[in-house]
Amino acid sequence: MIKKYGLLVLATLVFAAAVYFVLDKKKVFGEPEVITPLSNSWEKAIPNQKVPHGLVSLKSEDCGTCHKEYYAEWKTSTHAQAWVDQQFQAELKKESSPFMCINCHVPLQNQQEFIIKGLINGDIYKPVKEKNPLFDKELQKEGINCASCHVRNNVIIGTTGSTLAPHPVKKDPIHLSETLCISCHNANAVVTPTLACTFQTGDEWKAGPFYGKKNCISCHMPETHRSLMEGFPAKKSHFHNFPASGIPKHDTLKPAMLKSLEFYTTNVKKNYKLSDSLKFSLTLKNEHAGHRVPSGDPERFMLIDLVLKNADGKIISKTQGRIGEAWEWYPVAKKLSDNNLNPGEARSYSFKQFLNTKGKYMLETKVTKHRMTDEAVKYNKIDKSYPTNITIYDKKYEFEVK
Repeated sequence: MIKKYGLLVLATLVFAAAVYFVLDKKKVFGEPEVITPLSNSWEKAIPNQKVPHGLVSLKSEDCGTCHKEYYAEWKTSTHAQAWVDQQFQAELKKESSPFMCINCHVPLQNQQEFIIKGLINGDIYKPVKEKNPLFDKELQKEGINCASCHVRNNVIIGTTGSTLAPHPVKKDPIHLSETLCISCHNANAVVTPTLACTFQTGDEWKAGPFYGKKNCISCHMPETHRSLMEGFPAKKSHFHNFPASGIPKHDTLKPAMLKSLEFYTTNVKKNYKLSDSLKFSLTLKNEHAGHRVPSGDPERFMLIDLVLKNADGKIISKTQGRIGEAWEWYPVAKKLSDNNLNPGEARSYSFKQFLNTKGKYMLETKVTKHRMTDEAVKYNKIDKSYPTNITIYDKKYEFEVK
């Protein structure tokens, strides 16, 4: 009996070993894991930069010693908040967040604690990390700073290559063109079944009516005429506050906003007869943006609210429209719908109400831009200092039914 029991145990162990052998041959034989090189552009940071001759650091704060206006503008921009942004930091903390997400938010290798040398067996969740000797935590906090765009190969890059500067400047207007913007603002890849990186602003611009006529810089870095720094002659320049959606990254900030939409309405009379019908239409037209609206993030959307109230403030009737994408993120990332406005596209939202009671009324019309849903705010534990929406249109109509 004991002998049979021993044979049974032995057979079980042999079977288990065979299964283990089949499922994990590499570990059985001790075969080395294959390290695959980084192949996609968005997997790579801008290599560590030495401080260019004439500078004391790569920090925008130090650039601002001379370039005061540029620095003041940049500080109000979303670029300056790219790393400390609450929504981004919440995403980073998730287990599903891979290493390369930081490459657009802190593009310089100097801003990253580790250098990624490759991927174990091509797995994005198994990066081969090496401690970065040039990591600068304070530089990291600046997000997308001056050096992110203006320093390459340890040299400062400009559009004119001025010889008046106390530091050498290499002229490279091609590098400082819209191609640099699109390197981050046109990421479109399904990285894993549940992780889709979908920012297609560049493709939207190329497919739109402004391609070949205007580019990112035309709108998001408006041209001006000023001195680069005190004591220098005035010349053609560009603002560096990067105006966009206008939703602040903190309640203490007031970023510049670009006007992309025009609003058109039908007339609301001052007086109506009993049994008349109130007919109203609000039309939104993407008249100015060279890309779709909203753009740049699949979570962004707009709400169009039309609300009719009586003299007591009681809601008689209301309707709401939504412009934006809708996604299902689990178990497989999938876009469910997309009604973003194309360049030049107009869309109308109508309201109709039979007026069967005398009195005074108020029709409230409002359009709001949203960074994320209330559910996402709660899930990501975003605090109240982080604004998630702004009002871009708000008009009230008073009338009386007699």
